[in-house]
Amino acid sequence: MATQAVKVNNEGREPSEFGQKVSGSVQNAREFLREVRVEMKQVTWPSREDVISTTGVVIVAVAFFGVFLWIVDLGVERAVRYILKMFGV
Repeated sequence: MATQAVKVNNEGREPSEFGQKVSGSVQNAREFLREVRVEMKQVTWPSREDVISTTGVVIVAVAFFGVFLWIVDLGVERAVRYILKMFGV
């Protein structure tokens, strides 16, 4: 039969359940941060040129779709006004 080691604090008492939970949480946080550091070193970051070119593509796409939706909105507005005039509203 195996015996289980129990941590004892300075006063000779076992740590409280809350103390054990806090200690476990701190240990989990340390392990998580250690793993994050390892994963961040494995990330392939884009170059400055890549970031600039993709930013340009996004700006052009947003401008294009903005103008497109503005034109569609004008068309729908005119169609609705025409229909309302037909019915005298």
